[in-house]
Amino acid sequence: MAHLTKCRGATTLLKRSIPTALFSTRHLATDSTNPITVETSVPFIPHNIDPPSRSVETTPQELLEFFRDMAVMRRMEITADSLYKAKLIRGFCHLYDGQEAFAVGMEAATTRKDAIITAYRDHCLYLARGGTLFEAFAELMGRKDGCSKGKGGSMHFYNKPERFYGGHGIVGAQVPLGCGLAFAQKYSKEENVTFVLYGDGAANQGQLFEALNMAALWNLPAILVCENNQYGMGTAGWRAAKSATYYKRGDYVPGLKVDGMDALAVKQACKFAKDHALKNGPIILEMDTYRYHGHSMSDPGSTYRTRDEISGIRQERDPIERIRKVILSHDLATEKELKDTEKEARKEVDEAVAKAKESPWPDPSELFTNVYVKDLGLEVFGVDRKEVRTVLP
Repeated sequence: MAHLTKCRGATTLLKRSIPTALFSTRHLATDSTNPITVETSVPFIPHNIDPPSRSVETTPQELLEFFRDMAVMRRMEITADSLYKAKLIRGFCHLYDGQEAFAVGMEAATTRKDAIITAYRDHCLYLARGGTLFEAFAELMGRKDGCSKGKGGSMHFYNKPERFYGGHGIVGAQVPLGCGLAFAQKYSKEENVTFVLYGDGAANQGQLFEALNMAALWNLPAILVCENNQYGMGTAGWRAAKSATYYKRGDYVPGLKVDGMDALAVKQACKFAKDHALKNGPIILEMDTYRYHGHSMSDPGSTYRTRDEISGIRQERDPIERIRKVILSHDLATEKELKDTEKEARKEVDEAVAKAKESPWPDPSELFTNVYVKDLGLEVFGVDRKEVRTVLP
């Protein structure tokens, strides 16, 4: 469903490229790749390393793709909220709206040979890696055509061909797995890196420090990224961690604190981190970001923080509005054209939902597949399909 195009490593998620009108009306059809330099909103804060420049090179094409991709992500998550409340999505569901800048910024700094692994807030990261809206909604609703065959749900999106190694439901469990991916890259002499994502709520996990120690000993090309959205479930970081400066938590590993609501700052930091990891081994990035929804759909998100806090972040730091301002200030599109882009994003999301609703449920026998390698000849028998036979090695 999604047609993928690349712009300096960035990916557009949608069926069509950026509308030609956004370029032709401003004579950008032939110079949409001309560089534009934009300064990050706030400085990078380093630990045991010199920070990258605040001046980020981008292009009209990339800025418009950032806007469009984040508009799709935002609409997808808002729609997922509605589908959950309508009981079309069951189980757990963790939404990413507010954090879209990281997904698009990281993708702009990587190639599809770099690996990504994350926790359970994974919908938008899956899209950024080339997944489609149809596959995403089908998975959310437990349908056969979902990216994990309808068996993973919200927390377990997966796209191995694009080296997206999933969402993981156990807090912090993906960190040693990610360092293992980085080990494989080094062992195979690949010039690629693994981005290992975790939240501030997982930052005190012992397995994180054990994996980081090994990665540092072996100089693995691992970039550990703490997506600090300020709350581990309903607990503020300062209440859960004696030191909430997560970019310093590696001590012997360099770190960098980044404005995770600024897509261009994320892009610059991830590019910087990739160069470092390939030459020197692991580095920690702390992305200072914010989630608009609660921790999950069972959390209203307003019992441990005020509505004024949420609206204040929306007004001052919203990632989509920041890119909108850059686009308008450089006269790359009009306000109307950007609103039309948002309307088109809404339409594409609605179309994907309608198609996903038509996807069939998985066959009950699928309950027993993908448990063992090649399923070990596992078969299901009986009228009620409850008798299972398999051949052990």
